[in-house]
Amino acid sequence: MIKTAVILDAGRGTKLWPYAQLRSKGMIPVGNKPVLRHQVDALRTAGVEKIIIVGGAHAALARNHFRNDSHVTVIEDKQPRGSAFSLLAATEHITGDFIALHGDCFISPSDIQALVQAKELPAVLVSPIGEKRRKQDFISCSVGDDRVHACWGHPRSRGEHFAAGFAFAHEHLQLLSNNSGLFTSVEVGAMPAQEGYIEMSVNDYIKDGGEVLAVHAKDQVVDIDKPWHILEADHAVKKLWMANLTENQLAEGASIHPTAYIDGVVVLDEGSSIGRNCTIEGKLIVGKNTKIDNGAILRGENIIGDNCTVRDGCLLESSTLGHKCYVGHGAEMDGVLFNGVYLFHYMEICGVVGENTDIGAATVCGTLRFDDGQTRHRIKGRLEGEHPGCDGSFIGDYCRTGVNAILMPGVKMGVYSICGAGVMLQEDLPDNTLVYAEQTLHKKPWGPEKYGW
Repeated sequence: MIKTAVILDAGRGTKLWPYAQLRSKGMIPVGNKPVLRHQVDALRTAGVEKIIIVGGAHAALARNHFRNDSHVTVIEDKQPRGSAFSLLAATEHITGDFIALHGDCFISPSDIQALVQAKELPAVLVSPIGEKRRKQDFISCSVGDDRVHACWGHPRSRGEHFAAGFAFAHEHLQLLSNNSGLFTSVEVGAMPAQEGYIEMSVNDYIKDGGEVLAVHAKDQVVDIDKPWHILEADHAVKKLWMANLTENQLAEGASIHPTAYIDGVVVLDEGSSIGRNCTIEGKLIVGKNTKIDNGAILRGENIIGDNCTVRDGCLLESSTLGHKCYVGHGAEMDGVLFNGVYLFHYMEICGVVGENTDIGAATVCGTLRFDDGQTRHRIKGRLEGEHPGCDGSFIGDYCRTGVNAILMPGVKMGVYSICGAGVMLQEDLPDNTLVYAEQTLHKKPWGPEKYGW
């Protein structure tokens, strides 16, 4: 049984803007738990006793989160040069066979357990890229007969899977230490970045005559690389958590008012309640001390965190709310709110809203283009899109909007930014920026004489 795991979380996450400005990709909340916490909990359940997280610029945030977990050590790779070299930064903590996971992948506990219990080493946990993603966005794996035959760097056509995790014997550290630092297994015309990837060392092992076991993921693995992938990961965690919910579960002090209409399954943690005239259609998981009251409507699959208020005829559709969120009168939400987001009243929000953001009254996030086409995003100078969720709006942490602000489909707001009252935001707003509209006023004489008096 493998007892040691290394989680790699040193990448800068530039393609995930604006959500990796203040946190690493591994600290992105999915179902109100950071991705790293999902992985650590699954590794512990699988019997892994020692977990090393290799962080980068935001390592302190992970260190703070795991400060009371004696099984987790957080170290910092101050000059990240790729996953292979970040893994080598943990060498002194590795004494036997070990697991290596990408910290930005949401992986089910059963798939992590399957990797921990791999019958041969080295082994790679592989997941289908799927029709919603492009092969060019991945280091892909050619797989057959439960073996990985080759890894390709962002290919046009080769490989149907990507690697979410690895299981190595201790002696394989020497192989990683000989990583070339350049992914040379690319198609003609491709231009690889100068980084050392674990998959390149896997290629070297195969070229030297070794065999690599392919452990096939049974559940969806989500590589969180772009903002809309947060929505994809949210969907995946709901699928796992809600698949077997068949009856209501009410913890101590939880309650459902007799006037509430429940057409589905409700899970309420301690002190939470569903109050007067609320409508629940679907499945709902609620944290501690959250109040749902006064005609709130919840449809689809919803997750609500601790100490939230959801009330006064608001509408949630298949959304996840972080802790200490407020959704009030006439607010409509479809997507993900991080912790501490306020939607007071009269607004329509679709997409992802970062931590401690205050959305002004009548703010509207458009999602449907007049031409019914897919919204395209400019990510590090490259047009991206054609993925479910791209039409939503993506608002960073510690932002504000004024009354009657309009965010057009796919627009993004950077951290610490404000979209002023009456602004129609049609392009991405950088970090630390206030945008406001200037109004031209025209004054004319007027009075009773205009009406014949």
